[in-house]
Amino acid sequence: MAGIEIIAAIDLWDLAESTYSDNFPTAKFYRGRCETLTPDTVKQQIGAIDILLASPECTSHTCAKGASPRSEKSRSTAFQVVRYAKIFKPRWIVVENVVHMRSWKRFDDWLNAIEQLGYHIRVQALNAADFGVPQTRRRLFVMADSQALPPLVGAHNGARVPVSELIESNDDFKYTPLHKKGRARPTLARARRAMKVLGDHRPFLIVYYGSDGAGGWQQIDRPLRTITTVDRFGYVRPSENGHEIRMLQVPELKLAMGFPNDHLLIRGTRRDKIKLLGNAVCPPVMEAVVRSLTGN
Repeated sequence: MAGIEIIAAIDLWDLAESTYSDNFPTAKFYRGRCETLTPDTVKQQIGAIDILLASPECTSHTCAKGASPRSEKSRSTAFQVVRYAKIFKPRWIVVENVVHMRSWKRFDDWLNAIEQLGYHIRVQALNAADFGVPQTRRRLFVMADSQALPPLVGAHNGARVPVSELIESNDDFKYTPLHKKGRARPTLARARRAMKVLGDHRPFLIVYYGSDGAGGWQQIDRPLRTITTVDRFGYVRPSENGHEIRMLQVPELKLAMGFPNDHLLIRGTRRDKIKLLGNAVCPPVMEAVVRSLTGN
């Protein structure tokens, strides 16, 4: 999308490999950990590169982990960026992660290690909703250029896209009664909070699984909240027989991530596909980042 030819990629998940190969059949794929590969050998196999894109492990940075113990080993995968950049010496580096990465005690040391390789660095938090994506998704982007300070990445000029634009309006998807027997009490409580604000005749979304600090629901005239690796958003609408509900479907979540129509997501179960999407970077945001660096 930004005019870059994809040469190679590294990931540990076999489904990520097959999905990646579906979309970039000519790119070489290394399945395994970056730590187990030798950058010199990889460079001999794929040749020189102009740009290195990296998303180190985020599970021990994100607030979604709650009070669970953090793994310093997981956080330290960020230093693989330094290890590979030292050998490949690309003109540009882009690192994406959750915004909480900035509170990591080794964050400044990590930035300094990249600077020691001769790079100028800009750190910027970007919200996908500011780039035409119908989702509020804030992520940290660390951009490095060996020749100049990277420019600020500017948001697009259009209005934010509401989630209502991606929710299918037909009846192809199966709905169930909101108040069916066995429905969890927290789910019904979230729906009641929404109806107290909106009334009984307007549709809305609820957070079906997991906790939510904003009441567990949202209006559909604004971007979707952050998609995670869990199937969590339910669409509730009024009907002649009372309110009914269904989960947002993979094609809708794919649109909410900003993936183009020709992107292939055909492998794995529904749960697998949602995990792939929740782990992904919104393409319009990465496109804007890369274009700002390369001037394309």
